[in-house]
Amino acid sequence: MVDNVIQLKAGQNIPLSGDVLRFGVEADAALDVSALVVAENLRVLDAADFVFYNQPSTGGVALTGDEVTITLAEVRADAKAVLLVVSADAAAPGAGELGPVTTSLAENGTITTEFAIMPAAGEVALICLEVYRRGDAWKVRAVGQGYAGGLPVLLPAHGVEVSGGADTSAPASHPQADRAGIAGPHPPADAPVLEVSHGLERLWMIFEDAARSAAALVSARDYAAKRLDEELSAAVSDPATRNTPVAEAKRREAQQRSDELVAVAEGNHRRDSEHLMRELAEADRLLPPALASWSSPAWEGRAKASDGIRLGELYAIERGPLRIPYCVPVPLTRPLWIDTERSAAVAPVVGALLARLLASDPGRRTRIDVIDLTGAFSGLLAPLGPVLDGPPITEHGDISPRLQALVDAAELAEMAYSSGAFTPPTEHRVLLAADFPHGYQASDAQRISALTLRGDLIGLSIVIVGSDESESPDGTVAALSQACRHLPTVEDTPLFDPWTGSAWQLELDLLPRDPQRAAKLLRSE
Repeated sequence: MVDNVIQLKAGQNIPLSGDVLRFGVEADAALDVSALVVAENLRVLDAADFVFYNQPSTGGVALTGDEVTITLAEVRADAKAVLLVVSADAAAPGAGELGPVTTSLAENGTITTEFAIMPAAGEVALICLEVYRRGDAWKVRAVGQGYAGGLPVLLPAHGVEVSGGADTSAPASHPQADRAGIAGPHPPADAPVLEVSHGLERLWMIFEDAARSAAALVSARDYAAKRLDEELSAAVSDPATRNTPVAEAKRREAQQRSDELVAVAEGNHRRDSEHLMRELAEADRLLPPALASWSSPAWEGRAKASDGIRLGELYAIERGPLRIPYCVPVPLTRPLWIDTERSAAVAPVVGALLARLLASDPGRRTRIDVIDLTGAFSGLLAPLGPVLDGPPITEHGDISPRLQALVDAAELAEMAYSSGAFTPPTEHRVLLAADFPHGYQASDAQRISALTLRGDLIGLSIVIVGSDESESPDGTVAALSQACRHLPTVEDTPLFDPWTGSAWQLELDLLPRDPQRAAKLLRSE
């Protein structure tokens, strides 16, 4: 580590002040470094937007050796961000999973930030940092998003077409290009403009603004309370004046200063919240359905693909009426675990989640595997019939074979990847494992854990329903639980934003009660 630099944590972002940035990496494994210049939907717009060995430069972004240099003033005007990527060098002896990676970012020649990443799920490619515009300024965000499928999975997610063979137009051969089969980005000509301007990234930027405004309010309230306490203590510290008009006047003045400070902070927060609520209302009309509210006209219009799904809304009653959509990428890069003691109690939550997963990529077939030992989701299964990958599992003995079939598919994809014959998945697969871990064998937990490592190779999203098992005495079950994104269903269970650590309550989305609309959302009509 370099002294006097900021050590970033995943999700953290800071402003940049330099004009020229240099991205470097230290690791025990042999790595390739690349960059993606992306629009607001985090997808490339032009063939030159992927900077790698055989295409080492584009406007403002250049690859020299193992470093990427970004000259901010020269980055094209319509670019939203530059994603900085590392991947395992297939030509190196013993190439395989990435080990620990430490990235650095220098501004005008001086290293100012570092971000240490500890891959733990078989990743062979990582988006390390995102250098992005915020108004007229630039910021950097620590990302650390890993892909077990490597560049063949990472690149298509950002608009770079991956073909079956190498880029034969390249002047020189390189394992990174050959193995990935990179043929250059070809965004569809009819790509919806609204998705470029509104999507998962926009909602997370709004969430970030809300988090920082909330943190400022909380900080101001805490400071006002602390100062008031100190001033009140000082006002009565002298026994000679403790019960006199002088002390009472000091107490009133202290209270007034505290009230004024809190009033200013609350006014600022109210102004910020009103602005964000207007921004959210405007965005909701334009977002793809999977990210929009149920009342959005997007659900009645033409189907549009999305880079994420909405899970619910975050709020804090003590901070006012602002409610922020809580969204995650799709396919799910991290399994979702719905915390509940009774699966039937969360059937509307599961229905909403499945409806949004189905809406996220209308151009691809979705296949859903359901394990439902208690029949909690029987009301959802009839509408879901056309997309179910076989009958729902209702008997204990049928769980292992179904899970093993998914594991086998992922292992075949991994073998194809290792042999250079891998093609990105053409389907979106979903595993819904309810009532976990009750009724499951120990080997089933191992199978699901294996799918969390390799599932992206077959386009798999995993949803688990059951009580939180993070402290389970079964090490495999506990590790699986800890690797998931937990969605609490018990009131007063806070979530903490990644920027300021402010506490939020989560109200999960519920499938609309109207049977006809619910059936339509689940694709039966």
